[in-house]
Amino acid sequence: MLPNISMNEAKRILQVQDAIIKSIPEVDHVLGKVGRAETPTDPAPTSMIETIIMLKDKSQWRKGIKKSDIIEELNSKLQIPGVSNGWTQPIINRINMLTTGVRSDLGVKIFGDNLDSLEAIAVRAEGLLKGIPGAADVFAERTQGGSYIDIDIKREAISRYGINAGDVLDIVETAIGGQNISKTVEGRRRFPVRVRYMKDYRMNVEELKKMYVTASAGSMSSPATDASMTGMNPPAPKSVSGKIQIPLGDLVDIKINSGPPMISSEDAMLRSIVFLNVRDRDMGSFVNEAKEVLQSKLAPTLPKGYYYSWSGQYENQIRAKQRLEIIMPVVILIIFLMLYFVYKSLLEAALVMLSVPFALIGGVYYMYILGLNFSVAIAVGFIALFGVAVETGVIMVIYLHEALDRKLIEKDGVLSKQDLLNATEEGAILRLRPKLMTVFVALLGLIPVMWSQGTGSDLAKPLAVPLIGGILTSAIHVLFVTPVIFVIIKEQFRKRGKLHKSEMAKFMIH
Repeated sequence: MLPNISMNEAKRILQVQDAIIKSIPEVDHVLGKVGRAETPTDPAPTSMIETIIMLKDKSQWRKGIKKSDIIEELNSKLQIPGVSNGWTQPIINRINMLTTGVRSDLGVKIFGDNLDSLEAIAVRAEGLLKGIPGAADVFAERTQGGSYIDIDIKREAISRYGINAGDVLDIVETAIGGQNISKTVEGRRRFPVRVRYMKDYRMNVEELKKMYVTASAGSMSSPATDASMTGMNPPAPKSVSGKIQIPLGDLVDIKINSGPPMISSEDAMLRSIVFLNVRDRDMGSFVNEAKEVLQSKLAPTLPKGYYYSWSGQYENQIRAKQRLEIIMPVVILIIFLMLYFVYKSLLEAALVMLSVPFALIGGVYYMYILGLNFSVAIAVGFIALFGVAVETGVIMVIYLHEALDRKLIEKDGVLSKQDLLNATEEGAILRLRPKLMTVFVALLGLIPVMWSQGTGSDLAKPLAVPLIGGILTSAIHVLFVTPVIFVIIKEQFRKRGKLHKSEMAKFMIH
């Protein structure tokens, strides 16, 4: 909400939100919190409402409804003027806040040395980002607009009444903020006892001016003069048991001024943030498009010394991408080297490695069918897929070599093209049943993961998707394409007279 919202209005909006959220049939419990908790690690302003929603079991949901549909319905019903909504998960929200300081999936951090300029730039960036497809829950942090009660002591007035500034400030502190005077013990729990004025006497400026400050009657010089200086008619001082009580309005100036609700800094510079989430689109392509928009429309207008940077989950994604750019080639290189040590031939090692791109095709297509975006979990799934695809390719080539070696022994090392075709066919057919068993066992083990809905399913599903899609296409490649390429390679060796028994299959021959 806007930073100058009152506590009463914030609590009212919280109650309205909770009632609307609870009206959704799939919602079991809802709990809202205004402001920060009793901990310095939760720097939430009063203008932020944090609501935790517990959903019922999926068996009690309306037919055909999904979690994304519930969020969309809730968001449409919670379009309250002056309130911007952001939807996230509790744990990742805490992680984001602690690691990056951003309370959403993405954030644009704007740095500078003037809060007014930062707010203007953030609001302009908010308008630009809202127009990009996939942007949701866009909200620019307001660095100005907070309301403060400023109480300035009239030094001449308090000297006229013989009052110390500390006496006046003690009255202000006790009446408005409250003062702990004791402590109550209930079992093992301890609660402070705080005394302050009732709400009706401290919630507006005019009532605050009517508060009384006690002074000695003998020290009073000319109260009438001071009353005339205020330009208004506050309550007249009254005498009680030799003491005189002066209205606070005679001794101080009380004003409501605007200022920053919270000052955020990072790297020794003031900071403002534009919060946003990404829906129905992968984060990488969204950020790339948003970068182009901000670079062309926002960056040229920034004052000297001001700049912006992307934060949130995008920071983690960039770090993961940098690591994967190193890990993925290393994994493929290690697989290729191991194959070379097995076959002692670069050509045959490359033959087996062809199963990797075929497996990649199936994994990518299955991702597309399910509407998933590339993530770290999916990358790990692809690495596992490469190992499975190469393993089945190795076994197929071993069976083909075993059949070819038998034929070479049978024909005394002299083969015709038809003999080569017959040997390859025998080896491929012999491998058919084990290969199909491997595929079906892997699928039977992974398909239940796709149906899982419990804790950890959000991570397990992306791991299983590349494996399921890739195993199918790699099986087609190993069963039908690998024998064909094997024949082509061995035919070239046969024509050159270099076709010999393989070392890798001799344990099967013996």
